[in-house]
Amino acid sequence: MHVKVIGITGGSGSGKSTIARKIREVVSEFVFIPQDNYYNSASYISNENITAYNFDHPDAFDTDLLVSHLKDLKEGRSVKMPQYDFVHHRRKDEYLEVCAKPLVIIEGLMILYDKRVRDLIDLKLYVDTPDDIRFIRRLQRDISERGRTVQSVITQYMDVARPGHFNFIEPTKEYADIIIPEGGHNENALKVLISFVKEITS
Repeated sequence: MHVKVIGITGGSGSGKSTIARKIREVVSEFVFIPQDNYYNSASYISNENITAYNFDHPDAFDTDLLVSHLKDLKEGRSVKMPQYDFVHHRRKDEYLEVCAKPLVIIEGLMILYDKRVRDLIDLKLYVDTPDDIRFIRRLQRDISERGRTVQSVITQYMDVARPGHFNFIEPTKEYADIIIPEGGHNENALKVLISFVKEITS
């Protein structure tokens, strides 16, 4: 089996998941790997001390495991993908058995930061969305899905997320094959992308 890997990156709330959904609409055989599943555990974190662990830094991820899993999938082997509890900030005990497919879609904040990961990605996408839109989306998600307070989201954004974006995420734009402005709302960019995806997966 010849496996292709598409990587989707961009800041928090940029619309990476929307792009992934668009690709999944036209490709039937694929594996979806969220980089978020590879966060290291930080179970001592709460709304009150949310900046005690920097989730917007490359060291927050178990990149060694991610690289190992991507290599296995590219070589046709199944992997046991970790699952993450974002309310309690720790890796769950259970794993998800993921079988190799012709296409792997990996999505995450820093998938282009580490050269080992970059070199395993065949098509690199960067979703470029204005900061204010990204913050609003992050605020809505963290409150509704992760049990966070408004103040804890704001504190984390100002103290670690915003600096992390400009230090570690924004610079990786230079490695992207395609930059998609405004995420999933850019219909013209999506048409070009989908056409390209169909071509490399046919």
